[in-house]
Amino acid sequence: MTELAVEGADMGTLHHLDDHRPTPTGESTVDLTKPAAPDEAPVAAEAPASRWVRSGRAIRRAATHERTRTAGRLTVRHGMYVVGGGRIVARRTWEGRTAARYERMLQAAEAAGNLDLATEWEERGAKFRAARHQRRMDLLTAPVKFAKGAAAGAAVTAGGLLLLGIFLAIANKDWTDLATPTMALIELVQWIVLIISVVWGPLVTLGPWAAVLGLWAVGRHQKAAPQWSLPTHARSGGEPITPSIVVKALRDLGISTLRAAVKEMGDAGASMLGPITIAGCGVEVDVTLPSGVSTNEVQGRRRKLAENLARHEHEVFITIPQAARTVRLWIADSGALDEPIGPSPLVTDDTLTADYTKGRAAWGQNLRGDAAALSLYQRHLLITGLSNQGKTAALRALALWAALDPRVEFRISDLKGVGDWAMFEGLATFLNQGPADENVIAATEMVEGLVTEMNRRIEVRRNDPKAVFAPLIGIVDEAQVAFMCPVKDKNNIPYGGSKATSRYFMAVRKVHNQGRAVDVLLYEGTQDPTDQNLPKLVREGAHTRASLVLGTESQARMALGDKAVDGGAAPHQLRQGLDKGTLVVASDGIDVPAGQASITVRTHYIDDDQAKAITDRAKALRNGVTTLHVIDRDEERDPLADIATVLGNDARVRTQEVITRLAALDENTYGGWSFIDLKRVLDDAGAEPYKSDGRMVVARDRVTSALANRDGDGSASASE
Repeated sequence: MTELAVEGADMGTLHHLDDHRPTPTGESTVDLTKPAAPDEAPVAAEAPASRWVRSGRAIRRAATHERTRTAGRLTVRHGMYVVGGGRIVARRTWEGRTAARYERMLQAAEAAGNLDLATEWEERGAKFRAARHQRRMDLLTAPVKFAKGAAAGAAVTAGGLLLLGIFLAIANKDWTDLATPTMALIELVQWIVLIISVVWGPLVTLGPWAAVLGLWAVGRHQKAAPQWSLPTHARSGGEPITPSIVVKALRDLGISTLRAAVKEMGDAGASMLGPITIAGCGVEVDVTLPSGVSTNEVQGRRRKLAENLARHEHEVFITIPQAARTVRLWIADSGALDEPIGPSPLVTDDTLTADYTKGRAAWGQNLRGDAAALSLYQRHLLITGLSNQGKTAALRALALWAALDPRVEFRISDLKGVGDWAMFEGLATFLNQGPADENVIAATEMVEGLVTEMNRRIEVRRNDPKAVFAPLIGIVDEAQVAFMCPVKDKNNIPYGGSKATSRYFMAVRKVHNQGRAVDVLLYEGTQDPTDQNLPKLVREGAHTRASLVLGTESQARMALGDKAVDGGAAPHQLRQGLDKGTLVVASDGIDVPAGQASITVRTHYIDDDQAKAITDRAKALRNGVTTLHVIDRDEERDPLADIATVLGNDARVRTQEVITRLAALDENTYGGWSFIDLKRVLDDAGAEPYKSDGRMVVARDRVTSALANRDGDGSASASE
């Protein structure tokens, strides 16, 4: 072992072994001349790195240094600009002189199943070949024509020079001037030859470099270099959308059928695309999908499509137009949707007024950048979304516009109660603010008051079909508070709830069913919709449905309906916190592109101070409005006792007749009653209506028995 250790040591180690100088304190020496103990391995001094190792490390550090990598990317980038530019120019030249372009487009149209387009490209190709053949045939006779033309041109030139010489000779009285024009032409040719001989050398030297520079410019404009070699700001930085970019993005979606179809089309997959048009702060293009690819497959890959287009998910919108097997892509300019839109016309134009019947509320802008205006005429409204995303501001903006029509009356219940609607004091005839149970009761009675007014107007319209009414708009903000309220009235009927036993629910349904015809409208704002806080019948009763950002697709379907979501509406794909005030709207009161079921609107934000200034203008248009904060309640009636009263001595009475008699007894209380209201009271009392001779009737014995039992229970409770 000792011999091997010595032989394996380098010269520096041997020198160390021969060095008998004292060892510094704290250090130990190892005698390699002695055998090592069984449990002890020999320790050899680490040899210094060789010159080759040090050189390799230095080369690696230099090669991986950021400056070296930057220089390398610069070299590759500009070199590839020239190569790519040459490839692009060659391809353009080839396509310009051959029928390759027409053949490619023809194959693409056939692969897409578009026979009409295929026929059109076939005709274009035939015309191109015919014209090319004619040009080639013309070349056969070109030498003869050129010779004839040259001879004729020479003769005309010689004759002209001679005639000019004759004129000069006569004028100067010197016959030697006959040759002066000819000699001048010869001298001009001599100077041209001299100039060319001087310039030709530099032109030959600089010409290739100019050509390389031209190729470099083409390649640089088309970014014909690998992505890794491009500058950081130019990589996936939202470059302009071109047909090739769209086709590549679709090809790489991960849909095998689509990828195979694009591959069969060759480089002309762009035949799937319609014209790419500028649409506001982005572009829009219709894509006709190949056979075997469904539109919902593309919709389901929105994020991947956006990434393939070098965009964020929120910058790409996919909708379904009217044409079959087609998706419409709207692709925003990179970062454009993060820029705020301008102020509302309600703020910038102090002279602006409104017309509820014929006008449209200036609400915001669509994605194209065009003004998005909504008609409020005879349309119930529902706005929903997650909390703190701009729901109240969007709802209030519509009310502020309507307030500039002095005919409009407002009755408002703000069940949040933080002052968002305080500026309507002196403008609304009723204003209820707060989240307490008492506020829910007031909101319920407010909506029931809308029902009473609706019934009064219907009665007037029955007598006078041409009667016209001033618009009455009821607004309930944070309506989910009303639906979730557990409080019951003295007859044990709940104010809130999502069932037919709820007073608020039933009042809303009645307004939805008939209010529009007599201009009694209801606007509701809710948050985080569920079947409990936004019942199906209520949300489907709104003519205009709008949604801010939501958490799930199921919530989006609750907010806008299945048709809108199936057509591409996706409020659940908006960005919470970043897309505040952005609404997806489904309504016939707003201009929606043909074939689409919804439109995305970026609403104008109107702050509290601006809203107060607008309401001050609206108040100036009116003669003065007194705002009530409490519903004037008539004397509380006992529905069961009143039913017993109207039954009189009849053993049983048809339910509809009972409702008619109750309305005659007290129009304000029972004028809006339906069979459901009557049944609810009787069921709770244990005097359920039943069928007799095929008709629902109320039995006097059951009602009187229920009254007796109720009064007896009350007396027993009192005596206890």
